[in-house]
Amino acid sequence: MKQRLHTAARHWPGVLSCAIGGALIPFSFAPFNLWPCALAGVAVFYFCLQQRNLKQTFLLGWVFGTALFASGASWVYVSIHDHGHAPVALAVLLTTIFVIGLGLVFALPFYIWRRCCRHRQHTAWMIAFPAVWVLGEWLRSWLLTGFPWLYLGYAHVDTVLAGWFPIVGVWGVSFIVVLSAVALTELLTARRIWPSVPVLALCIAGIGLNSFYWTTGHRDKPLTVTIVQPNFSLAEKWNPDNRDMIRATLNQMSRDYWHSDIILWPEAALPEFFHNARPFLGKLDHKGQQHNTSLITGIPWRTEQGLYHNSIVALGDGEGVYHKVRLVPFGEYVPLEKLLRGLIAFFDLPMSSFSPGPDRQTMPKAGNHRFAPYICYEIVYPHLVARNATETDFLVTISNDSWFGTSSGPLQHLQMAQARAMETGRYLIRGTNNGVSAIIKPDGTIQSASAQFERTVLTGKFYPFRGTTPFMRLQSWPLFGLCLLLLLWAWHDTRQTGK
Repeated sequence: MKQRLHTAARHWPGVLSCAIGGALIPFSFAPFNLWPCALAGVAVFYFCLQQRNLKQTFLLGWVFGTALFASGASWVYVSIHDHGHAPVALAVLLTTIFVIGLGLVFALPFYIWRRCCRHRQHTAWMIAFPAVWVLGEWLRSWLLTGFPWLYLGYAHVDTVLAGWFPIVGVWGVSFIVVLSAVALTELLTARRIWPSVPVLALCIAGIGLNSFYWTTGHRDKPLTVTIVQPNFSLAEKWNPDNRDMIRATLNQMSRDYWHSDIILWPEAALPEFFHNARPFLGKLDHKGQQHNTSLITGIPWRTEQGLYHNSIVALGDGEGVYHKVRLVPFGEYVPLEKLLRGLIAFFDLPMSSFSPGPDRQTMPKAGNHRFAPYICYEIVYPHLVARNATETDFLVTISNDSWFGTSSGPLQHLQMAQARAMETGRYLIRGTNNGVSAIIKPDGTIQSASAQFERTVLTGKFYPFRGTTPFMRLQSWPLFGLCLLLLLWAWHDTRQTGK
């Protein structure tokens, strides 16, 4: 018994350090933007894993991952409690299960890494660590429909590493960040200088890449856009008695802006199906044709086959319909629906019976320009955005970030949209119900933005861009292949040496 207590006491400093390191990382993202926090957090984690066995590695990975998501993604509590009307105790329980589950998913790749790498003196140990981190981020992008949040690269949309986004994407920048943390740890603990050399080279290259443009803008004629931010509460929005009021408000807010090339309304701007709103939208369609203005709006859609979609429609001088492909679990569909429906209000949220649209859809048009549309959660999927953007001139994303409340969620969401603009080398137009609405340049800088929780209109000009970035052509598959090769090399190398 005394031996067990002694062993437990010996491991507690590592557990506590991993908890602190994981909780530190979200401070590198918006709204804090303290990017060294991620570097420090990963360095602490890497150091704590030295000389650990498989079981201890998995435990520390789980602690680190749970702390990471508890600190950076616990805003799901707002959705469950404030808008899902779950009691406090139940909302806390569900949020806890959520972050613990994500912590387990986070820990799994490091268990594999520890099996492949047996001793920290090996180069394989150092090189395989950033590789397995990136593979873990990729795993979280699709496992159980995916939660592609809190990737380390997002903290660097405005640092010297920003120039790497059009080439290797957010996952590639994550690789550089983790490699930097490894080099820092080796320098401080083992006085190894050589791991810092490639990191320094990558940072210097990033400075040069920041001034390189992969795509070309049509500078002869800018497009004008008006983004309507109505700031309806969720209670207002989904009350059927408010439909006329919502129509009137959107109409009034847009009235003075029909000289714009584009008027953008947010996700599900009209809380009714398209076929029910057809008479109202028909008048706006006619007005848009008269003024050569494209009205782009989010609206629910019901097909003749009885399927429901969360959609974007382009009217007036625009045309086309897009049905959302990546749906939000519980918000737009309910996993295990037959078991969960009716248990608590959170499993019966408004408009939570959507079906995903086809993977391949014709991109809508605004005037003579095709645009790539993304609804809410979709903008956080790098490959989806890159694939659809190829034959388009700009990106459009609409959202209703009211579900996040006053948490850091909306600003994290905006930061991820900045990365998509950088990866594709295109302007991104972002329209939201309650902020932040924004016009984002191809280099990721925010040209203009609205305040949160205000009823307002944001206007500005932007340029259509054409061409493809390396990331659009290859996406992250070469990076993932390299990471797998590094992991296999580490596994082979450590067994060859017998260590």
